[in-house]
Amino acid sequence: MTSALLESSITSLPLLARGKVRDNYAVGADRLLMVASDRLSAFDVVMGEPIPGKGELLTQMAMFWFQRLGHVVPNHLTGEDPESVVTEAERAQVRGRSMLVKRLKPLPVEAVVRGYLAGSGWKEYQQDGRVCGVQLPAGLHNAAKLPEPIFTPATKAEMGEHDENISFERMVEIVGKELAEQVREVSIRLYREAADYALTKGIIIADTKFEFGLDEAGQLTLMDEVLTPDSSRYWPVESYADAVARGDNPPSYDKQFVRDWLEAAQVDGKPWGKQAPAPALPAEVVENTAAKYREALQRLTA
Repeated sequence: MTSALLESSITSLPLLARGKVRDNYAVGADRLLMVASDRLSAFDVVMGEPIPGKGELLTQMAMFWFQRLGHVVPNHLTGEDPESVVTEAERAQVRGRSMLVKRLKPLPVEAVVRGYLAGSGWKEYQQDGRVCGVQLPAGLHNAAKLPEPIFTPATKAEMGEHDENISFERMVEIVGKELAEQVREVSIRLYREAADYALTKGIIIADTKFEFGLDEAGQLTLMDEVLTPDSSRYWPVESYADAVARGDNPPSYDKQFVRDWLEAAQVDGKPWGKQAPAPALPAEVVENTAAKYREALQRLTA
């Protein structure tokens, strides 16, 4: 792995946006260079410490899934070398951590699929037995496997704000009935195929979020990252049952390790309020998180 990259500084291309993790640059009018930094966000707040090698691992995992799921829906990859659009001096920032992709019209809704009850879904369920308006059976516990995967969309938040879970009916109001139904169908199929494969590698994909855009012809296209530990909950099969029996969150390959630490973190003697700035991550949290990302990729692709 190369040294950690908290923020890219490519000056030969116009910078369009810095997201929580990715820096996006314009390549002409029809393409984007997406550079995956080593930044990590949790609770929609970007941590001050990079996770070394994370951007490369995320990119490798996204490329693996794009290739594996390409028969389900088109994706935004151009197949071109990202290093070909920057100067020689800038290639080290791009190498191994970037994608050269088609420029799309992004849908303003995130497509979340849940196969297990966790995170904000578990909190919603405890209130009224529903998640994003979807009625679930009574008596489910934290981290329970759902009878069928459910589609629970969310609106995209601005940097520093929290994504908001919405009902499918609200999604229809935002993007229209036909497109909403297509996104729901495609998302559940993507999740099912990925989750079934991951299970053969000893990994439970508890939930994930997809992002879609429309190309010039109006064709639905999978974009951004896909099925990475940043957009999904990955649980090792071997420790799932014991954790559930104890009533704990299953140990995780993704950034849940950081989330759990932040949940217990104190700032000025009080619990951190999940607003920027985040408390500084201890070195062992950074190292353990990097190791978890590596292990997830190794297990999936072995």
